[in-house]
Amino acid sequence: MGSELAANNHRRLLRLRCSVQHYDWGRVGPESLVGRLSAFNSRSEIQPDKPYAELWMGVHDSGPSFVVSGDDNGESSLKDWIAQNPAALGHKVFTNWGPHLPFLFKILSVAKALSIQAHPDKELAKQLHKSHPIAYKDDNHKPEMALALSEFHALCGFISLQELKDMLQNTPEIKEVVNAEDANQLLQVNDEQNDGGLEIKSRLKSIFTRLMSASKEAAAESASNLKNRLQRESQGRELTEKENLVLQLEKQYPGDVGVIAALFLNYVKLKPGQALYIGANEPHAYVAGECIEVMATSDNVVRAGLTPKYRDVGTLCSMLTYKQVNPFYCILSFPKTAESCHFLFS
Repeated sequence: MGSELAANNHRRLLRLRCSVQHYDWGRVGPESLVGRLSAFNSRSEIQPDKPYAELWMGVHDSGPSFVVSGDDNGESSLKDWIAQNPAALGHKVFTNWGPHLPFLFKILSVAKALSIQAHPDKELAKQLHKSHPIAYKDDNHKPEMALALSEFHALCGFISLQELKDMLQNTPEIKEVVNAEDANQLLQVNDEQNDGGLEIKSRLKSIFTRLMSASKEAAAESASNLKNRLQRESQGRELTEKENLVLQLEKQYPGDVGVIAALFLNYVKLKPGQALYIGANEPHAYVAGECIEVMATSDNVVRAGLTPKYRDVGTLCSMLTYKQVNPFYCILSFPKTAESCHFLFS
């Protein structure tokens, strides 16, 4: 097989028919890049009132691609084609992953925020798939990188300790749904103490878990109170970007606990060409814009807010690293070599 791979210098382009996901957060009709690409790819008309959220290129069962024959009279799945033509993967990929495509390539058109979510590492992915195969459809991890095609807004990672303290002091609605003692103890934490940030992570985990585990009624009341206060204050002062985001999210998902949870996360805006890397067990949510996304071949998503889909609050809150991330380091330059991306799939 090695000599066959090495000798495979002749390559040809194959046309793929790609799968489309019509999630309700997608841009609608011709306003969606995914919709326009899908229409071109499938040689069909765009449905003007239908959301076009994601275009998938890969072999995952939730959205497989198909190799179209030259005469358009037949097609086979990309997974089957690769199994029959493993040399097309190249020597390095075949050596590491065998006759399997290790990544999934997507294009996203985001009109409203996706869920507050995280993706499991490999060990947790295996456990989740075994115990809940309907919700978690495979046993692989899902680290991912998003490359902005337009201005792209996202939430990623927890804000700094000082920002947390300021937020707790200036957002009384949070104390309506979390334990006041936990909040007060976090306010007393010194970020210079020599424990590797363990106490900060412990306090943050306790507060965030209580928030995400709040009853629907308590979360809805708190989100409504937050919205009403910000609307009143906007009459006398200019709201911050994060506060305007809260109002946007509350309009999209009224009364959702994710509206409040967004205050705990960094809010970043990518320019076209900038990239965002999301590792395993890190909280994030895409908010608006269009991007290219590449990830390990998986569809495992643990959700807990801003979604009508299945929420696994206990798993999400227990799996997070609770690392605090400087948003400057969330934004990356796109890797120049394939070797730079190896860590995504290994």
